Amino acid sequence: MTKIALFPGSFDPFTNGHLNTVERAAKLFDKVIITVATNTSKVGLFNADEKIKLIEESISQLKNVSVMVQEDGLTVDIADKLGAAFLVRGIRNQTDYEYEKNIASMNKRLNPNVETIFLLAAEEYSNVSSSIIKEIAKFDGDVSAFVPEAVQTAMFKKYHNQ
Repeated sequence: MTKIALFPGSFDPFTNGHLNTVERAAKLFDKVIITVATNTSKVGLFNADEKIKLIEESISQLKNVSVMVQEDGLTVDIADKLGAAFLVRGIRNQTDYEYEKNIASMNKRLNPNVETIFLLAAEEYSNVSSSIIKEIAKFDGDVSAFVPEAVQTAMFKKYHNQ
């Protein structure tokens, strides 16, 4: 039986922490599908197509990982449609844990066949968030330690209208 995992998120932008989580998940599962969703409660820097392109560039070395847009619907339903029995979630801190635990519990009630797997963030990424990275980049700070090179270049172009 092929073990397929979904790694859902808004990925705005895709960070080195996200990349680290995907690299680790790729070692645990036969196939990992990154699903890019839009967080309607946040103002996005990149549109879905831009995110897909940047993530694909960042994961090109991972042969068992793919990326797709999550248009609408519950993540557990999309997992079901794709044959994914696992959801991968990265946990940076206690706040993430409490938030993700509640979602995992609800997902389990909605679809008992889908299991959520928590991967603790690597120490160097435990304080990295997309919101903080956007703030740093907006004011010309160096984000090279926090995002893949393609993402850094795209952020610079966005913030400098190039």
